[in-house]
Amino acid sequence: MQWTKKRINNILFFVGVIVVVVMLFTFDVSFPELWQHICDAGKWMIPIVGVWFFVYGINALSWRQVIRGNCKDADKVSFWRIFKLTITGYALNYATPVGGLGGEPYRILELSRDVNKQEATSSVILYAMMHIFAHFWLWFTSIFIWLALVAYGDPDVKLNTLYGTLLGIAFVFCLIAFYLFSRGYKNGLVIKTLRLIGKIPGLKGWSQRFLEKHSEALQNVDRQIAALHQQDKKAFYSSFLLEYLSRIVQSLEIMFMLLSIGINGGGGIEGYILTFLHSVLILAFTSLFANLIGFLPLQLGVQEGGFMLSIAALGLSAATGMFVSIICRVREIIWIAIGLLLMKIE
Repeated sequence: MQWTKKRINNILFFVGVIVVVVMLFTFDVSFPELWQHICDAGKWMIPIVGVWFFVYGINALSWRQVIRGNCKDADKVSFWRIFKLTITGYALNYATPVGGLGGEPYRILELSRDVNKQEATSSVILYAMMHIFAHFWLWFTSIFIWLALVAYGDPDVKLNTLYGTLLGIAFVFCLIAFYLFSRGYKNGLVIKTLRLIGKIPGLKGWSQRFLEKHSEALQNVDRQIAALHQQDKKAFYSSFLLEYLSRIVQSLEIMFMLLSIGINGGGGIEGYILTFLHSVLILAFTSLFANLIGFLPLQLGVQEGGFMLSIAALGLSAATGMFVSIICRVREIIWIAIGLLLMKIE
């Protein structure tokens, strides 16, 4: 079994390395232009990269709350081990197709060294749900941030028929998602998801065999998912609030990028607040766009398109959108490299 885990670890590691190398040679700009963008960011590259130490730290705290509320042997898992698995898991998610195809299985594999496999599986699934749930709340609250800025008279934020329609669709979409999440948290969702997969042509037989073979284990995982929401509400809501906070802290990255090229909302406290709120909106729209098309490694082209559209919606230039997307890509590659290196550190 240990040999199998080591083999899977090596496969994921080499997949990540290959994708990073591919990304280094597939930037939308030449290396001289890339270097010029990095030089334009200058000293701001330090907080741009460094803020993710705090983002991942908050993510790790959120996941720790889930583990504590879900695992009998949670005390065996130190915060720093969770922190390491958080960074590496996200690195693999960035580097592999279909979002969690690499990161979540890796976290289950590693966490099962400290707690039993069913608890590890339910903890990872619960945290993944919490991560997505917090994204929906970011999108939901961003609707009201947009409306508040319109009411404030921000000239960069408009409310016409097109934007009103899009905000209305987003509002309804989030409400539907909240309902589905509430059902999943109350009743579990693993078995229902596998049954849904079984309706896809060609996967019905596999789904039925998997459900029959692992029926008891899957029911236990679903019970553990439901138990956190029903029995340990403190762990549930503290995990959610921490995960939502990490999305807000992440917005500082975009704010630092805008400040590095002189976009500060006119300066002063009011200008910095406006720039930060604009950054939240840019992050919300870009993450929504990227998650809708989440099957590409490193979100190739998707993230860039999301930044271009969201920044254009706030009246900023295409050059600004290109700058932000490229610097964001550089930061991702740095943290992916850190995550891959951590895979090889015991």
